[in-house]
Amino acid sequence: MWQPTNKLEEERLNKAQALKERGVELYPRRATRTHTTAEAIAAFEALESENPEAAAELEVTVAGRVRRVNVKGKVSFMHYADEQGRLQLFLRINDMDENQYMLVKDKLIEIDDFVQATGTMMRTRAGEISVRVSDFQLLSKTMSPLPVIKEVTQDDGTVKEYGEFSDKEARYRQRYADLAVNKDVRDVFRKRAKTIRAMQNFLDDEGMLEVETPILQPIYGGAAARPFTTHHNQLHQDLFLRISFELYLKRLLVGGYDAVYEIGRDFRNEGVSWKHNPEFTMLEFYKAYIDYTGVMDITERMTAYVAEQVTGSTKIIWQDHEIDLTPPWERLTIREAGKKYAGVDYMDTPDAESMAVMLEEKFGEKVAPGESWGRMVVERLLGNQIEPHLIQPTIIMDYPRDMSPFAKPTEYDVKHTERFEYFIGGMEMGNAFTELNDPFDQEQRFVDMATLYGKGKDEETPFDEDYLRAMRYGMPPMGGYGGGVDRLVMLLTNQRSIRDVVMFPHLRSRDTVESESDSSEV
Repeated sequence: MWQPTNKLEEERLNKAQALKERGVELYPRRATRTHTTAEAIAAFEALESENPEAAAELEVTVAGRVRRVNVKGKVSFMHYADEQGRLQLFLRINDMDENQYMLVKDKLIEIDDFVQATGTMMRTRAGEISVRVSDFQLLSKTMSPLPVIKEVTQDDGTVKEYGEFSDKEARYRQRYADLAVNKDVRDVFRKRAKTIRAMQNFLDDEGMLEVETPILQPIYGGAAARPFTTHHNQLHQDLFLRISFELYLKRLLVGGYDAVYEIGRDFRNEGVSWKHNPEFTMLEFYKAYIDYTGVMDITERMTAYVAEQVTGSTKIIWQDHEIDLTPPWERLTIREAGKKYAGVDYMDTPDAESMAVMLEEKFGEKVAPGESWGRMVVERLLGNQIEPHLIQPTIIMDYPRDMSPFAKPTEYDVKHTERFEYFIGGMEMGNAFTELNDPFDQEQRFVDMATLYGKGKDEETPFDEDYLRAMRYGMPPMGGYGGGVDRLVMLLTNQRSIRDVVMFPHLRSRDTVESESDSSEV
């Protein structure tokens, strides 16, 4: 049974008992609301300008959480809030049941409680639109008060919020309280919803079909990542939470669809950081009869469209940078980017041994024995030396074959593939290929990857015979895309950490004594 943990909770528990003694139901079964705050204000203002007498007779029933109370004898003022804003309640003992009024005067109903009020709209002498309350009741008694957030109006008219609920970890663990007291946080997640809806609208207009594919998979694939594993008791079968949608979505193009997409969760059993969470939202699409240059065009147009729908502009502020998402974007091969940003031509070190020596001598990078040439190019050269420079949207293309098992080789070199990633704000945002549709080449890629990345390694690519079977039925040439929705929301809302755009981010258990570093932000 819950027991108060501090004086404030103890006081509220005592007030709850006092309410019961007065016959007040703490959590009634029914609630009524005819107008939100915004609807009530809009309806009053519309009538007020045309017919003030009718405006004064406008009756509403409103409901929300109490945010402020000012008791003055036989008259009290109360502000409540709902999702759309705040509205003042004008409570006067002569206008309502005395017993109801005394609940407010005696401070049994207080800040953070949920209430319902019926009355007519009015303006106070100070000019504030209010509800002259005739009927008032408690909807939900709050036992634990929300963290105190104070508001200060700045000289420029903006409102700055501050208060005791500033600890990031506490806010992540208690997102419900974070949302309740921080309007800016609620706005971030509204923009997240708009981002996903804008993506859907764009891809629908491109003629793509939204689909769903399995989250539990008998063979994981489509990315280089360690999966979460589970077990189906009835089927006596080990299963994996998906790390990608790719191989299932491409099967659908074998089945006759020209273009499909999915927005959903992936799960990767990897480290966490300011841009990584164990579960995250991805968009993947696959379209027949285009190559990776066609995917580049779609990516540029989609990103600009979504930004305009969510923020009203293709220019955004990300940390200290103004970023212009307007197409076209700069396009560079990894080799060109290495020359431009790192001052090296990695083709001068065409094998793993010479590459490792160059990385250590030039950048101080210690390379683990057995690390492949392609991984060093992508993760150490591109990831560590080039990526931080890619603030404006940039497409980096033509990746090493051993890091791209599902991409077609380039025409000029079998060592590279028609694959690109795009970067904004110094972050990798998405990954795309001219998709491999040759079942014989694909089978050999599975064999090659098994040789390079053995059992239990993060880059392991399990052999998927059913996927090969689908390819042998005939797979059309296509371009494919996978991009992080969370990272795009970070950009569009100017949030530094992925945890600020995921409703309930994963955190270490409370009893973990390991210190938290800024780099992991765990």
